Amino acid sequence: MTPYDIAQGYIGTTEAPGAADNPKILAMYASIGQDWVEHDEVAWCAAFVGHCLEKAGIRSTRKLNARSYLDWGIRVELSEAQPGDIVVFRRGSSAWQGHVGFLKAQSGASIEVLGGNQGDAVNIRRFSATKLLGIRRTGNVAPRVEMSITDVQRRLKALGYHEVGAVDGKIGPRTEAAILAFRNDNDLPRVPVIDVALTDALRAAKPRVVAPERATGKPQGSRILAASTAQIGLGAIGAAGSVASQIAPALAEAEQARDVAGRFFSLIGLQSWLASALPWIGAACFLGILFYALHARAARIDDHRSGKTP
Repeated sequence: MTPYDIAQGYIGTTEAPGAADNPKILAMYASIGQDWVEHDEVAWCAAFVGHCLEKAGIRSTRKLNARSYLDWGIRVELSEAQPGDIVVFRRGSSAWQGHVGFLKAQSGASIEVLGGNQGDAVNIRRFSATKLLGIRRTGNVAPRVEMSITDVQRRLKALGYHEVGAVDGKIGPRTEAAILAFRNDNDLPRVPVIDVALTDALRAAKPRVVAPERATGKPQGSRILAASTAQIGLGAIGAAGSVASQIAPALAEAEQARDVAGRFFSLIGLQSWLASALPWIGAACFLGILFYALHARAARIDDHRSGKTP
């Protein structure tokens, strides 16, 4: 559920009469870390908005100051505002006073707001657009979330969500895919945002489980695996052929190269040495190809089994 959906469920909630206090409103203060508040007469419009955000898994400003939301999320123009955006209004004569709630609709010079502490209750009321201070919307990262985008990317990789791609501090398509996959595995709202619910879950999560058939299998249709296998075969044949050339005539490539380079080596006295060493040099090269092909093949299979690659 979105914060706006949650807010609608509180319509009709009112302050308790007389000296009594409504426990639902006291719970709103507590949910944003303001559990010192003991009475529902304390201004609670910001507590209501913060409570709905936190309940949806999005970190609020956790303040009772309505204007604290002017620095929260991302700025939205009135012409682009949508139901559920957070609206902040001027109230009273002091620079710190204000009112905050959720935008319901805009009608001419008036803005319909679903908010708390509107006549001591949660309801929908109209406010003049001339008193509007700002409109905010949840961005990719809510303010004051303890983990940065880079931290989240590193943690996702450590947990086995390798689709995150490069750790670059940017929320691109691959990072969004990794966040959605993690949220799906951990029963969180499937939205590609970094909020308090996500960061708390990342800290407590265990490594991603790899399916048994994948953990013991091999990638199907992998060009890297096919190329590595071909290199292994060619490397083995080449190495054997180079060694055999100590007895058989020199390899065709060596014979061709000898016409060009033979005179140079004869000038420095290495012609006889080259004839005997060249096959061994060739064998070493082929063995090097064989070694790296085996390494590439093993790495590709390991990446598949660990979930790093498809």
